[in-house]
Formats: sequence, structure tokens, C-alpha cells
Amino acid sequence: MFLLSAYPGHRAGRLALLCSVGLLAACAAQPIAATPPFMDLPARWQDRELARASPLADWWRRFDDAQLSALVQGALDANPSIQSARAAVRQARALRDVADGGLYPGLNSSLGASRNTVDSRSTDGASLGLDASWEADVFGNLRAGVSAADAGLNASVASLGDVQVSVAVEVALAYLALRSAQQRLQIARSNLANQQDTLQIADWRLQAGLVTTLETEQARAALEQTRATLPALQTTIEQNAHALAILSGRTPEALLSELAPVHAVPQPDEDIALSFPAETLRQRADVRAAEFQITAAAARLSQAQAARLPRFTLGGSIGLNALSLAGLMGVGTGATAVSGLLANVSLPLFKGGALNAQVRAQQAALEQAQTGYKTIVLGALRDVEDALVVLRGDRLRLASLRLAATSAANAAQLASQRFQSGLIDFQTLLDTQRSQLSTQDSVASAYAAVSADHVRLYKALGGGWNSDLRNSEL
Repeated sequence: MFLLSAYPGHRAGRLALLCSVGLLAACAAQPIAATPPFMDLPARWQDRELARASPLADWWRRFDDAQLSALVQGALDANPSIQSARAAVRQARALRDVADGGLYPGLNSSLGASRNTVDSRSTDGASLGLDASWEADVFGNLRAGVSAADAGLNASVASLGDVQVSVAVEVALAYLALRSAQQRLQIARSNLANQQDTLQIADWRLQAGLVTTLETEQARAALEQTRATLPALQTTIEQNAHALAILSGRTPEALLSELAPVHAVPQPDEDIALSFPAETLRQRADVRAAEFQITAAAARLSQAQAARLPRFTLGGSIGLNALSLAGLMGVGTGATAVSGLLANVSLPLFKGGALNAQVRAQQAALEQAQTGYKTIVLGALRDVEDALVVLRGDRLRLASLRLAATSAANAAQLASQRFQSGLIDFQTLLDTQRSQLSTQDSVASAYAAVSADHVRLYKALGGGWNSDLRNSEL
């Protein structure tokens, strides 16, 4: 390091210092553009029929299910991943304050005592002093560090929002899956009861010699196939209850009794908050986090460039020296006042290319951040378009399945009546019962799919995350 020192009264030193500042000011690091890379965005989404205005905040309340709302709120309060993200925000806030503190002068105090022995003769000494130092941020090295830390704080806040959105979505999807499995379990049990009645009728007709053993075995096979679906549905219910408990920061069995009562799959309002693509991207926490990562990378590049330039520091000290600690307090031998002032200019001359390599590394990091931003934006656009396509398709599918389920139920009722009257064969009755069970199960699954599609669309549109967490208590 090249070092210039100037003491008060040394005119040549002060002149050299001022000349150095003037000559090197032209070498200041140029500011780095931190704006996200330009991207062509579509003017509107492909599916315009769903474009109705509605708020995204607390989207889970739109399902009008008190238990779902309570589960989401409980997860937002106690989920371990969210708590970890909150700690990351507090850490980023503290690091920003650390970087900001480097812009101000530093002050240290000292108190010391010594004893030196030479040729059996001992001398004592004591000192009390204050030391101050300050770096003049001529080329923006420190300010770039503050900018990087500030962008890191904003990115951490956005990442917290992204975690909150993801957890709320996971809770909603697990809850919908649980309620759907409960509905399907009820449907299976209801059809199982009908099939047991059919088997009983087949046994009676067998005893009367009206049918053969073939019909009773077919009825028993259909019944056991339906019975075999019950354990799998019960497993799905319990697994989703476990997932909801874990998402809320509780042990797996904590919600089993609370979620045991059967409720219908909640359905959301039909209107959807579908803003323009550019507005949607500003609503998404992951996109904002990627944008702040670009800002932070640009600031770190500026900092690396400034590290190759001179650094200017001012320092001073004031204190008392005495032969003993008592002397410092005015007792015994008096204390001597000492003071000093120092101005330094340091310039890195040779570090084996490390400083230039650091600049290249930060340039590559900035390019990575910009590329990552593009990837996230494209992924966000795809998420919304995919969610719209799936929602439209599932709505059409549900409408057809509802009609099919109504016809299948009517056919099963008619087939049962005609079978008991001997007007149709047993195979026709079994086919209509299988069709009824299949269509009813499909309708229940389709209702849950439409609700889940809304959840995924709310997430793709931004999830209503709170962007005002930067200065809030976490």
C-alpha cells in the first residue's frame, strides 16, 4: 500500500495530500446501472373472460371457510420456514445498519498501565486516551456497501413474502385435498351400502333359483372393489391432516380430531383478480426479490471497483500520560496531556491481480442476477397462463361431470327397480352402479380441482403478500 501522512504544521505533507486527492478524483468508480434487464411483456393475458377486479390480500377468506382461514393464519404465525425467513430479515436489517455505521466517525477509549524493568530498575506508566478515525468516502466504496446491504434487506423482505405466500398455498391445497378425500369417502361408503343391498338381493334370488352363482360372485366382487378404496381415502385424509399440523408448527397428530368432522369442499367466488402482466409481476414477491438481487449485485460491483482506488482517512487522539494511575486522577505526580492528528492516503499498488479478479467476479455475479431475473419473470408469466388454462378446462370438465353424475344416478335407480322386477339382467345393474360411483367420485374430485386451481392462480398472481414488512417488527 502506498501511504501519505500529513501532520499539522507540515506544509509539504498537506500539499501532497491535497494534490493526491485532486489527481485521483478522476479515477472514481462509475455508478453501475441496477435496473432489471428489459423484457417484452404481453399486453394482456390470453384468457380475458376471467378478468374481473378483486383484491388479492387474504385470498383464502374468499373461500368462506372459517377453519381454512384459521389454519392459514396459524401457519403464518408459527410455520418454521416463515420464522426462519423473519430471522433472515432481522439479520439483513442488522447488516444494513452495520454497513451504514461505516459512514460515520469511530471513537475508541483506552486505559492502560505498565511496568518496565531494566537492570533491576523498574519504571511505571499509565495512560488514558480517546482515539477517533473517519474515512472520507471519496469514491463511494462505503456508500456502495450500504446500497448493497439495503438491497439485500429488501430482497430478504421479498423472500419472506414469497415464503408466506407458499405456506398459505400449501395449507389451502392440503385442506382442499383433505375435504375432497372426506367427500369421496362418504360417496364410496354410500355406494358400498347400495352394493351390499344388491348383493343381498342377489342372494335371495339365488335361493329362489332365479339367478346363478355367477351373479352373486359378480356382486360380491364389485362390493369388495369399492371397499378396497376406503383405506386409501382414509390414508389421504390423515396424511393431509399431518401436513396441516406440520405447516402450523405442531406435531403430526395435533389436528386429527379437529379435522375429523366432515365438511364440504369450500368453493371460492367466481371473480378473480386478473391484472395486466406488468402489474402482476410487481405483485409477485419472487420477482421483486430477484430485482433487488440485481441492485445488490450492482452495488457490490461498484464496491469492488472502488477498492482499486485510493482511500482517505483522518485520525486523531487525545489523552493523558502519567507515572501511575493515581497520577491520571491528579494525585501525586501530574499527568501530561498528549494529542495527535493524522491524515492518510492509501493506494493499492500490487495484489497479484486480486482486485481486478474481484471486479470480474462481481461483474459475473451481476450477469447471473440479471439472467435469474429473466428466468423468474418468464416463469411467472407461464404460471399465470398455465393456471388460467387449467382453471378454464376444469370448469368445463366439472360442468360435464355434473350432468353425467345426475344421469348416472337416475340410471342406477331405474336399473335397481327393473332388476327387482326381473326386466334387466344383473350385469346391467352392476354396470350402472359402477358408473354412478365413478361419476360421483369424479364430480367430488373436480370440485376440489377447481378450488385448487383458484389457489394456484392466486399464487401465480402474487398471492397478496405484504410488501410493508421492511420496517415492521418481526
